[in-house]
Amino acid sequence: MVDFPNVGGRLSRRWGDGGRAPSAADRSRDHRLAAAARPRPQRHFAETHLLHDLPKGGPQIVWEREKGNGFGGPAIAGARLVIFNRVEGNETVECLDAGTGQDLWKFAYPAPYRPRYGGSEGPRTSPVIEGEHVFTYGISGILHCLDLKSGEVIWKHDLAREFSMGRSFFGYGSTPLVFGGRLIVQLGGQHEGKAVNTAAFDPATGKLLWVAAHEWGASYASPIPVTLHGRECVLVFAGGESRPPTGGLLVIDAATGAVLGAAEHRADIAESVSASSPVLVSAEPGKAARVFVSESYSAGGACFEIARDFSVKRVWQSDKFDVYWMTPLVRDGCLYGFAGQSERNSELVCEEAATGRELWRSDLGGGFGRASLLAVDGGVLCLGEFGDLAWLEMSPKGAAVKSRAKLFNAPETWTLPAVSRGLLYVSQNERGAGATKPRLICYDLRGN
Repeated sequence: MVDFPNVGGRLSRRWGDGGRAPSAADRSRDHRLAAAARPRPQRHFAETHLLHDLPKGGPQIVWEREKGNGFGGPAIAGARLVIFNRVEGNETVECLDAGTGQDLWKFAYPAPYRPRYGGSEGPRTSPVIEGEHVFTYGISGILHCLDLKSGEVIWKHDLAREFSMGRSFFGYGSTPLVFGGRLIVQLGGQHEGKAVNTAAFDPATGKLLWVAAHEWGASYASPIPVTLHGRECVLVFAGGESRPPTGGLLVIDAATGAVLGAAEHRADIAESVSASSPVLVSAEPGKAARVFVSESYSAGGACFEIARDFSVKRVWQSDKFDVYWMTPLVRDGCLYGFAGQSERNSELVCEEAATGRELWRSDLGGGFGRASLLAVDGGVLCLGEFGDLAWLEMSPKGAAVKSRAKLFNAPETWTLPAVSRGLLYVSQNERGAGATKPRLICYDLRGN
């Protein structure tokens, strides 16, 4: 782990602990949170009739299996579940029966990568399923399209080589997006002598369809599909390894790759990462749209307005709403997210979406750290970074834990869980108490 120039005062204020400056070990472990930049996946699920009264030991385990290194979550389509991890030096895509955990197929390939800041060598992204295809984007920049039924390779790109992608703190880690018949990847590189941030490919053939020309590098946040002023767009929170640090919000035309608008938002620390994906706060007809982005090194959170001509302006900023890697929820005119760079000072925060005014913050009784939120079955599931699962009740007036269970005791539980057909899928990413190993666990979350 390299030392950070000119950082001490700013980071010591943000870390708490009586103003103690973070040690090199602290910074190494917490910088690895960039690695947790899971897809920004689906944070809202249409599941109903779930188990809301959690037993203290957690719901019944349906099946579990060991997994390799990596922070991506499972992708589920019908009865098939796909995971992407590193096993014995190879990036490995595994397809399982979602109900039983039975192996269906496996595809592995060498992906040389050596961490510069310590931490996992596994992929930072999740697989993406669209129709009969599975797409994966690995830590060394290899993009694959596989057949969902067989695991056969349909096409692949070595994006790091083809786009002359530069160094990145923890390898490459922005999960791709399929939108409007295009596979869209934030990659940060060069194409025909021009700097590009994002590129789109034909999902069926891998043919390059467009590039979004911009000098900002790729972050660990994932592209988000939106419709703004009647136009299909992609929101990208950009910002890679660069000196001086640069990055911010990009609004890209999903059909052409044209960059319609941009606004800077990046920490003023070179060794900083952006991992929380953009949040569409509002997009009412005839009004300017609003988008929220956040990082946790110095700039905190900010809300931007996107006018009908796609000009972008900052409407408020909140340096204390410094969401690191989870993506906040929008409910009841408010933004809800876990703010704080360290597990020791992280709290659930509610801010008024219109003004950025903080309404409340809570540690929920402690033990959740930098947790994830999942809106499902009329409530909110919270997964803490040490294996605590809870149902929360949240409103502009406050938050309450309705029920809570200890699934396991292990650090770095940074992967957003998934719910499908009443089953809950949770990734334990590190070894835990009781000699438990990294594993994917399927719980029965079906209610009566």
